[in-house]
Amino acid sequence: MKEAILGIDVGTSSTKAILFDLAGNELTSAAQSYPLLTPQPGWVEQDAEEVWQALIHVLQDIVKQSSGCRILSLAIAAQAGSIIPVDLDGDPVYPMITWLDTRSQELSRQWQADGTAAMIRRLSGWQPFAGLPLPSISWLRQQRPDVHRNAKRFLGPADFLIHHLTDCFATDLSASSEMLLVDIKTGRWSEELCKIGGVNPDLQSEIGWAGRKVGEVSAEAAGLTGLTAGTPVIAGGNDQPCAGLGMGMTAPGKVMLSTGTAWVIMSVVDADTTKAVPEWVNLYFHAVPDQRLGGQLVGGFGATVDWWLSQAFGVGTNQKDLYKHLNEAVCSSPVGSRGLLFLSLSGPSQIMNAAAGGGFVGMELVHTRADMCRAILEGCAYEVCWALDELRLAGIPVEELWLAGGANRSPVWPQILADVCGTPLQVAEYTDWAALGAAILAGWGIGAYPTLQEGIAHLQPHLQSLKPNLKVKALYAQRLGKYQQISRVLNSMH
Repeated sequence: MKEAILGIDVGTSSTKAILFDLAGNELTSAAQSYPLLTPQPGWVEQDAEEVWQALIHVLQDIVKQSSGCRILSLAIAAQAGSIIPVDLDGDPVYPMITWLDTRSQELSRQWQADGTAAMIRRLSGWQPFAGLPLPSISWLRQQRPDVHRNAKRFLGPADFLIHHLTDCFATDLSASSEMLLVDIKTGRWSEELCKIGGVNPDLQSEIGWAGRKVGEVSAEAAGLTGLTAGTPVIAGGNDQPCAGLGMGMTAPGKVMLSTGTAWVIMSVVDADTTKAVPEWVNLYFHAVPDQRLGGQLVGGFGATVDWWLSQAFGVGTNQKDLYKHLNEAVCSSPVGSRGLLFLSLSGPSQIMNAAAGGGFVGMELVHTRADMCRAILEGCAYEVCWALDELRLAGIPVEELWLAGGANRSPVWPQILADVCGTPLQVAEYTDWAALGAAILAGWGIGAYPTLQEGIAHLQPHLQSLKPNLKVKALYAQRLGKYQQISRVLNSMH
């Protein structure tokens, strides 16, 4: 009987499970989506029970499709930043408040003004922006004291689902640290942070590093899913750190650029205090034991490009054709876009409290639609390069950049990133990095791989390496300086 390991990615909009054999071959997969709920403007919730039912559905599909396989273990990579208020038994007493929710915005502003935010960042590693669990919990405490009183525990999606599978309350550090309730130095529930939210740390889930066994599939869960009772459940983690693990980000010097709707830079950091990273960088635990990560949002570039494609090439055109038009346009415009610059619509990510809003600068009659296309892609790359330079100034090494997400749909965009940043890029067409990272942890957690590195070596897909074109280095350095100068001037006017 073929032996297999199961990696599960519980995202914001869907859950996907992928079954691998121990050699790293993908055997089968299953997915199930679920909606976001917006009962009021700025509120973005989910029904936690629907997420559990989606997991049941994909596990049933996996079991049906994998007859003749013995599933040795499973691990979950889950969206972090969302929170589920539950009673002592783990049953929800209120909908899941997701990381997209902004109801606690005013509270977050108060914390910035009175110094609470600085204290939270010092202890947890995170800036407490609206949508993260501690602000959401504190909002419930103020606005819905009845719900807060009934909520004896506050679970993330990871420990909520682990409890449903095993009857154990357990999670890992990479998932729990984004709750802003965990001490970034000690890796334990912080009495001070829990006090802010009125949370009892003694009733929170047991936490520890990813890759450890947290329980076994219970008889009840086995009956619902088709899994074998007693199957080991291994601690996975936050979906982004799991994706980084899948790529091989296990030591300082390797940096991941996630290019979804929002672009996020994640780097392995040899530090346990926020003093070691720029103030706009969040510090949290990796899914790799004994490692921490620095993470920062650099802009909503996926959304920007989708917006531009619809404006430039027409609404209703399918995405494949839109990117074909984009690639052809970019290739017909020279490096530097004939002097045209595009400033991030999100505002410069490396200026604290920068105002949103950007656009084209230096537009002349000579400029074409193709120049505008190239300028947008180069503008995104300038933001990334600026962020990487700031990391280097903080003493964080940047030796290579791993690219994941939508930017891979364009054959020219990754090369622009490599050229502007002057940094080698590792690119793969593979998309399910979080599930892959969870599968590696599932295998390592039961000893199928003696080390995480061996697990990565077995499961990692083929990567393409792009080297920067040194011939355009000077031009891009000059354009980056201009981009930074204009960004600073514009933000000094707000």
